[in-house]
Amino acid sequence: MKKTGSICRWAAGILLLLMGMTLCASSVRAGVLCLLAGVLTLPIVWKKLREVVRYPRWVAAVVPLVFFFSAMAAVPPTEASSGGTSPTALTDSAKTENMRLTAADSVLQEETPEDLVTPTPDPVNTAAPVPKESTPAGEMTVHFLDVGQGLSIFVQSGGETLIYDGGDRETSSFVVAYLKEQGVTSIDYLISSHYDSDHVAGLIGCLNAFDVKNVISSDYVHDSQTYQSFVDTVEKQGLTMQHPAVGTAFTFGDGSFTILAPAEIDADDSNNNSVAIRLVNGENSFLFTGDAESSSEAQMCRLDMDLSCDVLVPGHHGSATATSWEFLQATVPEYAVISCGSENSYGHPDKDTMDKLEAMEIQVYRTDKQGTIVATSDGTTIQWSQEPCNDYTPGDPEDTGTQAGSEALAAGSGTNAQAAGNGSQSGTQAAGNGTPAQTAGNDAQTSSETGAAESAGQSGGTQPSAEQPAVSEPSDASAGGANTVVEATPAAEEQVWVSATGSKYHKIPDCGNMNPDKARQMTRSQAEDKGLEPCKKCY
Repeated sequence: MKKTGSICRWAAGILLLLMGMTLCASSVRAGVLCLLAGVLTLPIVWKKLREVVRYPRWVAAVVPLVFFFSAMAAVPPTEASSGGTSPTALTDSAKTENMRLTAADSVLQEETPEDLVTPTPDPVNTAAPVPKESTPAGEMTVHFLDVGQGLSIFVQSGGETLIYDGGDRETSSFVVAYLKEQGVTSIDYLISSHYDSDHVAGLIGCLNAFDVKNVISSDYVHDSQTYQSFVDTVEKQGLTMQHPAVGTAFTFGDGSFTILAPAEIDADDSNNNSVAIRLVNGENSFLFTGDAESSSEAQMCRLDMDLSCDVLVPGHHGSATATSWEFLQATVPEYAVISCGSENSYGHPDKDTMDKLEAMEIQVYRTDKQGTIVATSDGTTIQWSQEPCNDYTPGDPEDTGTQAGSEALAAGSGTNAQAAGNGSQSGTQAAGNGTPAQTAGNDAQTSSETGAAESAGQSGGTQPSAEQPAVSEPSDASAGGANTVVEATPAAEEQVWVSATGSKYHKIPDCGNMNPDKARQMTRSQAEDKGLEPCKKCY
């Protein structure tokens, strides 16, 4: 009898050990208690304990039972009710149920009338904007500092700071004091476009006054004491001058900026070595080009990169050697901020540049006229510290323009005005390049000087021939009559394009003098009723 009881206790102990190992997979506490119950059920354990300590015999039966019932109490309800079903089985069951519900939902969606009309990608398109809403653009403040005949732009975004150029030595203390007024103690990115004194000298003061983390500059050597002082100061601060390649992007605050230039180093012209960047905050963007000339701008235009911007800082302080038509058509800015000194000896900004900005209806800010200018972007709109001056006059009052583009623009403008004054507007509009209009205008002017006003309207031999396709009886029509017929016919039919804030209408939305993304269409008569004038480039 005693031997039979021992065998039963061995069997029960081994069974409890196996059960404990199984329970450990779902509940560690229950498994451990069950393992203890199994160990304490084995006769060998109590035999060894009796050699150490004396105990009543009933203890050997009660203690394993206590651990066993404690283990059962520690088993999770789902496990107990399912008879110890493994968690893997439960997981597979849950997955199967989810697949069944998903399949049922898809069947219901296929039977919905709306889904029969709406293409299947619509749910994806509806969900696409969610990431943008979850990470909205923060506030970015761009300060265009008045450093006289120089350039310095300070940017704040998401607790980080960036300074692009620092002006000349004379304004270095002003730049440092201005940044301290903004609460600046460190600069995350210090960017030197190139090593001309009016751009880099002020950055030396910033290196000495603030904790600078990154220095970005152009990869060439400039033969000047200012350049050497800049290099020595960077090394003294334990920093390295970084020369990132074109296309390199940097995260900055809530936005980012990308390197656009220089694509190559020009050994003959340091201006073309300027580091150009495109700064982005949400849907707003700013483009800084230092003193980059038109050749560097052409290289940027050949890049497979987005050059569009809301705000452009024209290169080289508005010099005629920069801000080409090609570059303006690629960037299509709404605003231009020109940094130059009042009555500077260089005559900046040049008439060529200002004529282009005016022709493209780009609103202008100028530090020589308005001082320091601040723009604040929320990722969608840009708020300014003051209204644009829209002063398109050159720095030199005697500047009449040096580039062919400026001369052609001026000639076209003068022709339109002259032809309109002599009743010859139709001739000007019919002439795409303005040559016949100039001839007619000159003929009319000559006749006016001799006093024969009526014969002037009919004597322009080239003008009536240009009008013959539009006027049925050119020989009988007077100058005034031709004007009426030609203007009335297109006014009822021709569709033109108008920008959001412009004062001119265009033949096409992407002629280069307006932003096509913000253009709207109307009839020519409606545009003229609003007081809009024809674009000089389109007409």
